[in-house]
Amino acid sequence: MLIRDFQLSDHGSVSMLLEDTLSEECFVETMQALGRQLSWDSELILVAEVEGQVVGTIIGTIDNNKGYFYRIAVTNGYQGKGIGMSMVNALKQRFQMRHVQKILISIDRHNEVAIPVYLSAGYQETDFARSPERLSIVKKVM
Repeated sequence: MLIRDFQLSDHGSVSMLLEDTLSEECFVETMQALGRQLSWDSELILVAEVEGQVVGTIIGTIDNNKGYFYRIAVTNGYQGKGIGMSMVNALKQRFQMRHVQKILISIDRHNEVAIPVYLSAGYQETDFARSPERLSIVKKVM
């Protein structure tokens, strides 16, 4: 398995992955957030690759010196194999290299199923940011 930067050539594979693993409403919101994050800072979007195939993605963002895990998705056949945890750890390193003051997990009704991944990575309930405002519409502040 390889965790690497998102490349524009990954857009189709990531889009299919997200469409297959997310609800329709969540997919639309996530694709909007992906587009915004690509225009702001593409280094906070990572993919997991197995044998040349994209099997996972994680989208992060930085806002007001806080790093946020926004969305994580792993292809159904690869869930439970540590891919999500590897992506969380890789994005955490990116946040640390950027000297963010705090790392939070954006939790909404669409991604509560991912809470166990973050808990396994050592995050606690106090690290969850439950906000009615979608990160896909938050203004970028550096």
